[in-house]
Amino acid sequence: MILAAMKKKILIIEDDSSIAELQKDYLEVADFEVNVCANGIEGLRMLQENEVDLLILDIMLPELDGLEILRSIKEDKDIPVLLVSAKKEEIDKIKGLSLGADDYITKPFSPGELVARVKSHLENYERLKHRFSEGAKKRKFLTIRGLRIDKDSQRVFVLDQEVSLAQKEFGLLLYLAQNPNRVFGREELYERVWGLDALGDSATVTVHIARVREKIESDPSNPQYVETVWGAGYRFRV
Repeated sequence: MILAAMKKKILIIEDDSSIAELQKDYLEVADFEVNVCANGIEGLRMLQENEVDLLILDIMLPELDGLEILRSIKEDKDIPVLLVSAKKEEIDKIKGLSLGADDYITKPFSPGELVARVKSHLENYERLKHRFSEGAKKRKFLTIRGLRIDKDSQRVFVLDQEVSLAQKEFGLLLYLAQNPNRVFGREELYERVWGLDALGDSATVTVHIARVREKIESDPSNPQYVETVWGAGYRFRV
């Protein structure tokens, strides 16, 4: 007897019921299990008490806003977070990505695009989990001038002190380190690490690069590992 694959569980925290129901309908048609919550406090409780594979999170919420929810969960919840907001200002996008969101969509947006992004983020997370699962293959390390990257256990050490990187941060660092001295544009990095190609926003890469630098560089303003090549992109220097 062949057992059916478990449906991926999506939590939508959105106070606009018409938008939430539209998202829910499209995601359920795509064979996801979807729950909806209309306020921040209840949404945070649901997230903490239930297994969730991906979170779709509005920024402007009653009782507790989306950015506060992000601050609360990113220390112990390693799941893709897709921020949704009517705000178009760049600073709001940067704030959300800096707090650990994986992607950002501005209202109004196509429900089909939302489903495509959800699928791509989940596939990318599954790919990374499989790649770095312990015992899946012989342990390998990358060691560069005091930086050690454990590819199997997804751990990073700077001068023998472990630093904590979120999954997308680790994937970005590993991809650059495995392709040293090569310059990558933001769009190419988004496609390679996020797997979303034309759907992406290259500002996401910029924010994640900044977060990686804060964690591995002794002086993030003068990086020794992940360099900016002005007008071209980024490279990992060895």
